[in-house]
Amino acid sequence: MGSLFRSETMCLAQLFLQSGTAYECLSALGEKGLVQFRDLNQNVSSFQRKFVGEVKRCEELERILAYLVQEINRADIPLPEGETSPPAPPLKQVLEMQEQLQKLEVELREVTKNKEKLRKNLLELIEYTHMLRVTKTFVKRNVEFEPTYEEFPPLENDSLLDYSCMQRLGAKLGFVSGLINQGKVEAFEKMLWRVCKGYTIVTYAELDEPLEDPETGEVIKWYVFLISFWGEQIGHKVKKICDCYHCHVYPYPNTAEERKEIQEGLNTRIQDLYTVLHKTEDYLRQVLCKAAESVYSHVIQVKKMKAIYHMLNMCSFDVTNKCLIAEVWCPEADLHELRRALEEGSRESGATIPSFMNTIPTKETPPTLIRTNKFTEGFQNIVDAYGVGSYREVNPALFTIITFPFLFAVMFGDFGHGFVMFLFALLLVLNENHPRLNQSQEIMRMFFNGRYILLLMGLFSVYTGLIYNDCFSKSVNLFGSGWSVSAMYSSSHTPAGQKKMGLWNDSIVRHNRVLQLDPSVPGVFQGPYPLGIDPIWNLATNRLTFLNSFKMKMSVILGIIHMTFGVILGIFNHLHFRKKFNIYLVSVPELLFMLCIFGYLIFMIVYKWLVYSAETSRVAPSILIEFINMFLFPASETNGLYSGQERVQRLLLAVTALSVPVLFLGKPLFLLWLHNGRSCFGVSRSGYTLVRKDSEEEVSLLGSQDIEEGNNQIEDGYREMMCEEFNFGEILMTQVIHSIEYCLGCISNTASYLRLWALSLAHALLTIFILLIMEGLSAFLHAIRLHWVEFQNKFYVGAGTKFVPFSFRLLSSKFSDDVA
Repeated sequence: MGSLFRSETMCLAQLFLQSGTAYECLSALGEKGLVQFRDLNQNVSSFQRKFVGEVKRCEELERILAYLVQEINRADIPLPEGETSPPAPPLKQVLEMQEQLQKLEVELREVTKNKEKLRKNLLELIEYTHMLRVTKTFVKRNVEFEPTYEEFPPLENDSLLDYSCMQRLGAKLGFVSGLINQGKVEAFEKMLWRVCKGYTIVTYAELDEPLEDPETGEVIKWYVFLISFWGEQIGHKVKKICDCYHCHVYPYPNTAEERKEIQEGLNTRIQDLYTVLHKTEDYLRQVLCKAAESVYSHVIQVKKMKAIYHMLNMCSFDVTNKCLIAEVWCPEADLHELRRALEEGSRESGATIPSFMNTIPTKETPPTLIRTNKFTEGFQNIVDAYGVGSYREVNPALFTIITFPFLFAVMFGDFGHGFVMFLFALLLVLNENHPRLNQSQEIMRMFFNGRYILLLMGLFSVYTGLIYNDCFSKSVNLFGSGWSVSAMYSSSHTPAGQKKMGLWNDSIVRHNRVLQLDPSVPGVFQGPYPLGIDPIWNLATNRLTFLNSFKMKMSVILGIIHMTFGVILGIFNHLHFRKKFNIYLVSVPELLFMLCIFGYLIFMIVYKWLVYSAETSRVAPSILIEFINMFLFPASETNGLYSGQERVQRLLLAVTALSVPVLFLGKPLFLLWLHNGRSCFGVSRSGYTLVRKDSEEEVSLLGSQDIEEGNNQIEDGYREMMCEEFNFGEILMTQVIHSIEYCLGCISNTASYLRLWALSLAHALLTIFILLIMEGLSAFLHAIRLHWVEFQNKFYVGAGTKFVPFSFRLLSSKFSDDVA
């Protein structure tokens, strides 16, 4: 693990890869995750690049594997996920793997198609048997029926569906039978009546059990229908209507013997289909089980192979088309690992000419790499959510590890609630290797990823809860109160002495609802509570007034210290980037402005705490009034906190007033002088710039101390271009805006830290359920705001680009990501 204080030092390297070893070299680089590739073919369409055919081959393999995974999941076969990641397949095995997968896909599709066809036939036969069973009760058939014509007999006692009745009518009778969806019955009957003009008789019966639709596979309720009609034209209309409503029509037997013969044949065919279908399913399951054993490794290998070809498409060929040239960003500490990876790839490919690399100078700003572990990763993510740090600037995450949970705990301080949070986080930490936690739902996974943040937040909340003496919003008397009530009640003193000392007597105790403890009375206040706030304050009527004063002053002190620390961290940035003038013209005036006003406020708070005691507390001046008088210069003299206070305050205000014009104009005027006096001396820097792009400040510094000796020759055209780019007005406006924002921000940011006081008081008043869920989330968000706005804007630019290495570990290994 590298330094968390600054990002890693990066360099731009050029890789020379032989065409025969490029694949193996990139495979070795992908396993190590050392470099970030630059696209050297940005102007070339992705469809016109050299390895687009190989990428399409990988996409075809991904499609086949996605189909295999889909069929395996449909068969409820468990998919094994290996703990180790297989390497990218050698080029010699790619064609063999592709052929095997294509052959397996063809076989599976054929077997699946046959299975579906058998299943469809089976469902149709089952429907046919149900239809025969139900329609048997619809019509009374005359076995010896033959169509003859005779006179109409009386019809009162004959059924409308009797064949002999139809025979007497002298018409040719036809039947259509089948099944129809339950939801279409009413519309189907209306359509038959309107189209056929009443020349049809429709009989329905609902099946006892739902059946699976052979076409869609959906299990629905069905109605069996039998339609009797007269004439061929009516019969054609009936069949067209049945097709329109997607009815399943089956032949209707003319005689009872035919019905029995069809029923026996259907039963035999159904039994045969069940047997064949079971054997087909068993064979299909065997094929899928065998495919499931290797599908995980194939998925990972194809992903790695596709990633390799994507990186190769970012490389360019030399003039001979025999060597690939790649440009990569690499940490300087990993250069030896980069060389070793190239040697391994060349050795695996058996090439006679090895691939090699060399570093090249550049003026581009490198990406930002900050190495983290499982403990620091969560805190780094909080900082990166604000903005990825600029290259080599101070990283706030190192200090956020302590300040973030502490500021959260100041707002959330409760021993009981903090201990519950600590136990929950500790449970996640102890079971962090459990596979179900890594694959949990989004909210639970969010808690799991921030388990170490929760752990420290709970631990710090336990500490601040002890300071506040709050345990589930109740005070706990662990060491005994330092206040004595009995000392206020003494019958040994005379009435005059009791009145002078403010002691209690029987009359005062009986007739007063509120009694006041006076710490100036001997024996009443025996000393401070060993840890935190004395539990007797939980009984006091002025408890809220006392806590307001304590927590408000504490919030101001913590906020000013936090912001001052941020300004001091900016000095480390100026020293690292060799801009010492920023220290004298920016950082020092900012510190003087902050300390002369708000630092003096902290001094007055601490001074009053230390100097004034219970005996002199009644004559102690108000800090708020004294702080206001510091700016108003009152005509009448005040007592003040100490002698010579007015002279000290005038001196601090003078220093503050002098620091403001220096902050506004110092840096622009210095850069103007530097530009006019040194910009055309013919000096330049080599290597990359230390800012995101060539700013006006960098242009003016081309002739300053930030140069490398020996490079004293520069072309006249380049020097003239640098002279033209300098814009004093732009620099002045930028610095003025920054200064106004800082001066006003010192006031607003200090007031913003009062949220520590407000949320701390709100936390002690709410219920336990709201505390642990909603109020905890509120304190978390407010702690983030204090770090992003009040702390980080004092020194952190956060305008960099994150280092994204070519690493196979970043590839997803979940099967859910492969199935569309």
